[in-house]
Amino acid sequence: MDAMNTILIVDDETAVQHFFERVLQRDGFQVAVASDGETALRLIAAREFDLVLLDLQLKGIGGLDVLAELRRQWPATPVIIITAHASLDTAIKALRQGAHDYLIKPCRVDDLRASIQAGLLKRQQDLQRRESSASGDSAPSIEPDLQAPRPVSVPSSGQLARPIVQNQSTPSKGLNIDSIRHAVTLDNSRLELSPIEFAIVTYLVTESPRVVSVKELAREVQGYISVPEESRDTIRSHIYHIRAKMKSAADRNVIRTVRGVGYAIDE
Repeated sequence: MDAMNTILIVDDETAVQHFFERVLQRDGFQVAVASDGETALRLIAAREFDLVLLDLQLKGIGGLDVLAELRRQWPATPVIIITAHASLDTAIKALRQGAHDYLIKPCRVDDLRASIQAGLLKRQQDLQRRESSASGDSAPSIEPDLQAPRPVSVPSSGQLARPIVQNQSTPSKGLNIDSIRHAVTLDNSRLELSPIEFAIVTYLVTESPRVVSVKELAREVQGYISVPEESRDTIRSHIYHIRAKMKSAADRNVIRTVRGVGYAIDE
């Protein structure tokens, strides 16, 4: 990981701050810390960060307000939401407002690293596309062996219940999964998925053509069982973002909704 990458931690729990700070500094990141929304806004007004870890439950100025200001000032900066089970509804709102991913407290170090790595890769590619557009050149290619995230077996919100086959594909649908490089392509166009989005697509492909219920997806991908309404809203939000990315990359999507049952890879 690049030692020049700077990450802002916004969390009002001292123990959580110290945990994230120790992990990130060991990994070679420069770290800044804010204990409240007001401090966070001052810091992001003064400089751009490469990534932000943002708790939603802040006193005073809340996490969603901080996220809105981040998206306004620094739209290329990926934001990873740090949330508790009780605030999942707010985390879903944050995803809809452009957050990169979310992690459930307490989160595992592997989950944190996987989400950060995917976020930094997305930022790098976004910046390259913007530079290319500004110069009128085509977007530069990214060498997958050098730039793709390390293979991870754990999505951002819990451990998968079963191992993923290293390389899977559904050639007739143009959907290919490479879990070694943690990459998904549709019609040869790479999808920039968060770790939990990658886990959802992979699980649906693994189970294809079977229709997978929302409850099963939440259990297998998030690693815990939540109340039905919470599961439905969370998974629906992720599916919405996956479909939008498929539409943007390949002008179609291959995830089919079976009303009242769940989701499947389209045949």
